[in-house]
Amino acid sequence: MAMALTTRIAITVVLALSAAACQSKDNKPEPRFVSDARPALESKESRYFIEFRSRYALSYGHSYVIFGRAGQAGEMIDPEVAGLAPATASTAPYVLGHFLPVPAETGASDGDLEEEYRSASWRVMLTEAQYRKTVAHIRQLKAKSKFWQASIYNCNAFVADIARSMGYKAPNIWLRPQQFITQLREMNAA
Repeated sequence: MAMALTTRIAITVVLALSAAACQSKDNKPEPRFVSDARPALESKESRYFIEFRSRYALSYGHSYVIFGRAGQAGEMIDPEVAGLAPATASTAPYVLGHFLPVPAETGASDGDLEEEYRSASWRVMLTEAQYRKTVAHIRQLKAKSKFWQASIYNCNAFVADIARSMGYKAPNIWLRPQQFITQLREMNAA
C-alpha cells in the first residue's frame, strides 16, 4: 500500500514538473552575446568557441551547443553540433519520453544551424587548450548519453553538463530552452 502511494506521488511530481516546463512562452529572438575567455596576449589566429543555443521548434524548443573555430569576422568554421533529443522524427517516442526514457541521439537535429530558428545564444571564446578540454568532455558525454526523458535528462540537462564541466553554473533543467540559455548566460557572463 505504501509502495503504491509512493509510486503515485512520484508519477504526479514528474508529470507536474513536465507540465510546468511547458506553461511559459518563448520571446522574440534575443541578440547574440559573446564572452571572450582568451588571454590578452594570445594570438587572434587561434580563435575557438562554444555557443550555447536554443531554437524554436513545434514543441517548446530545443537547447544544444555548437563548437568549432571562428574566423576573423567571427564566422563559424566547420562547426559541430551536440544536443540531446529523441532518436526519431516520429512524435510518438517524443510524447512517450515525457513519461519513460526513450532512445536518444546526440548530434545535430533539423534547424540547429538555421539562423531563423535561433531563439537565444551565448558564445564563449576559448583558448585552444580550453577548447580541446571542452570537446573531449562533449565527446564523452555524447558516448554515454543513450536516453532522453523530458523531466529527468532532457536537452537542457545535456547542455548543463557541458556548462558545468567548463566551470559554469547552470539553471533549472525544467525551463523552456530559450529561458534556460538566457539564464545560463545571465548567471555566468561577466
